[in-house]
Amino acid sequence: MSTKVADHVLQRLREWGVEHVFGYPGDGINGLLAAWGRAEDHPKFIQSRHEEMSAFEAVGYAKFGGGLGVCAATSGPGAIHLLNGLYDAKLDHVPVLAIVGQTHRTAMGGSYQQEVDLHTLFKDVASDFVETVMVPEQLPNVLDRAIRTAYARRAPTAVIIPGDVQDLEYSAPTHEFKMVPSSLGRSEWTAIPSRESLERAAEVLNSGDKVAILIGQGAAGAQPEVERIAELLGAGVAKALLGKDALSDELPYVTGAIGLLGTRPSYELMRDCDTLLTIGSSFPYTQFLPEFGKARGVQIDIDPHMVGMRYPYEVNLVGDAKATLERLIPLLDADRGREWYDTVCANVTRWRDVMERRAHLSADPINPEYVARALDPLLPGNAIVTSDSGSPANWYARHLTHRSGMRSSLSGTLATMGCGVPYAIGAKFAHPDRPAIALVGDGAMQMNGLAELITAAKYQDRWEDPRLVVGVWNNHDLNQVTWEMRAMEGAPSFLPSQEIPDVQYAAFARSLGLTGIRVEKPEDVEAGWRAGLEADGPAVVEFLTDPAVPPVPPHATWEQMEATAAAVLKGDFDRTSMVRQGFKAKIQEFLPGRDRS
Repeated sequence: MSTKVADHVLQRLREWGVEHVFGYPGDGINGLLAAWGRAEDHPKFIQSRHEEMSAFEAVGYAKFGGGLGVCAATSGPGAIHLLNGLYDAKLDHVPVLAIVGQTHRTAMGGSYQQEVDLHTLFKDVASDFVETVMVPEQLPNVLDRAIRTAYARRAPTAVIIPGDVQDLEYSAPTHEFKMVPSSLGRSEWTAIPSRESLERAAEVLNSGDKVAILIGQGAAGAQPEVERIAELLGAGVAKALLGKDALSDELPYVTGAIGLLGTRPSYELMRDCDTLLTIGSSFPYTQFLPEFGKARGVQIDIDPHMVGMRYPYEVNLVGDAKATLERLIPLLDADRGREWYDTVCANVTRWRDVMERRAHLSADPINPEYVARALDPLLPGNAIVTSDSGSPANWYARHLTHRSGMRSSLSGTLATMGCGVPYAIGAKFAHPDRPAIALVGDGAMQMNGLAELITAAKYQDRWEDPRLVVGVWNNHDLNQVTWEMRAMEGAPSFLPSQEIPDVQYAAFARSLGLTGIRVEKPEDVEAGWRAGLEADGPAVVEFLTDPAVPPVPPHATWEQMEATAAAVLKGDFDRTSMVRQGFKAKIQEFLPGRDRS
């Protein structure tokens, strides 16, 4: 029996170790779908409800599985739908391969149905590698290079295969002129800076009395080394949101998230430090880093083109975080005072106390901060947590304690809505024996989450631990944008754009045969989470939350934050006053010299 090009595509994916492909059918990939049938669904074809969800699921699979995510789509509209998820992979540096159909070669250039210039479409999002297979002999090199490039550049790549090419008989490249042979596999490699640059970095770090460390997802494989260098330097460690699971929040010197969704201790750490060490992070917001000229800086990053562009670092070390730290640590002085370290730890303790009190502020009907706070101690030790973009990302960043053994992520750089549920589904295929929890606002749930619950229902029997808990903050408001309008524009909420319909999320879950729980009172929040975590399959826990509780700006003073917490304990809390007080600080931070109160 002859082997068609489509058969060889699946065979090559299997040889690369690909076990799942997230996709949606269409006639542009009919040849591939027929090959899947002949291959008895190996690798497994996971059918989403929309190609954008296929891409998001591939991103979640790659983020939490540590390997390659693969998605597939038909020509024209299917290819177009992939873009948002692929851009999420590009901006968060995640290896994802998109396999896309195209109209037959005989029709290309003829304005044929669903004909789109896919090279132009993908040339930015898959800028590291995008190619069309025009003849069978071209296939192995194109597919292998796409996979190797995705791994090496930690980026999305795209392989386009016209429909008629999929059905051609496969023939391998020959030992002839203008043939390009290929081979499988990629060796493990580690980039290491030179000894001279390590010594220069050590000089900078040894000179500091108040050292701050900023880590991102690039530090995730170097937890023991990050802990060791923090202890040697007596440093506080702040985390970019993509680095939330790179280090345990239980360590006393970990100040938590940095940036607009960050913590007061992280803000103070950067404001007051005299030395900055950044490890595996391209955190973009310079205004949350030390003032220029106030702190000396060292950066460690494996990607040469990502170094030196967020802060005027004196030394840029290009290398793997773990290998670089292993060589840097012996060059550091261990004898330093404890005053800075003690201040950092005291600020962290104070922040946790303030956050605890904020979570217990009265609200109508439920304080959204309390929803996250109540979940925190209930999280299983091996939980995978995803957060969607929007106001729940604030509570994810500030109230969830990452503990060793947990995994967590969100759309860090693109900050796209609608990724929380498909991320969790992708994570379940990467780790079917672990529970996944998705934290989602009602806007993102209406955008993508409701439909993708159907996917969770479809595949729950494939997961050894079938728990996938979706927590929905239902406040009938696109809340993050509402607060941004108030803070940045000094304008009230524009209801035609911000108000969204009240949807019965728990009831929708029950209509699919899933567990659905609606929580309308604060005293039922913990029980709602427990019921979701104890369910024997996917569950939606819907919380009716108050849209008038603002995210506290990280640069609001301790006095501002504690005043509101103290007021509620005394019984004279005024939510409107808190809104005005907290966001006046935020407005003044971004619009200095203007009175926008």
